[in-house]
Amino acid sequence: MSKIEEVKAKVEIGKSKLVPGLVQEALDEGNSAEDILQAMVDSMGVVGEKFSRGDIFVPEMLIAAKAMSKGVEVLKPVLAGDGSSKLGTCIIGTVQGDLHDIGKNLVSLMIESAGFDVVDLGVDVPAAQFVEAIKENSNVKIVACSGLLTSTMPAMRETVATLKASGLTGFNVIVGGAPVTSEYAAEIGADAFAPDAGTAAVKAKELATA
Repeated sequence: MSKIEEVKAKVEIGKSKLVPGLVQEALDEGNSAEDILQAMVDSMGVVGEKFSRGDIFVPEMLIAAKAMSKGVEVLKPVLAGDGSSKLGTCIIGTVQGDLHDIGKNLVSLMIESAGFDVVDLGVDVPAAQFVEAIKENSNVKIVACSGLLTSTMPAMRETVATLKASGLTGFNVIVGGAPVTSEYAAEIGADAFAPDAGTAAVKAKELATA
């Protein structure tokens, strides 16, 4: 079994003490940080499928996510080193009423590795806090809003409306999360929709350099 396969297997079963060492070994073997990250993302995809089938429950999912985040910590300095040209600042957060952060953390890492300075506001973020963050940080190019619950879709709509009505300019709004669709993103006035972390990074780059 290759080191990347080992990383994948251990993330899936939530071995957070073993994952960082295996990630380092995979890097030492010459695997790229992006490939290792993708392997862990794929692992979490498998975990997500098992969860939706009812084969595993929230505790197992959280244990796997913790293992992945430990692996990501090892990759962060390597990925950050690839972002040679800084593309500006990205403000990211999960909208008010939603406490999910696994997807957001993934997007945050991918956008950072694409060459942005990331300001992570965390979860349950009110619309006004996004606006304040734009005022407090320089060269904000992207505001990324995440939402995992159908019940928080109105909060996402309100956040986008508040950002657009703030009078601030120079940034684009990207939205994403399980219940979000490209149609909904267009309907609420977002500039882009990202179905996953990789796409979010590509879209952010496109928008910032357009």
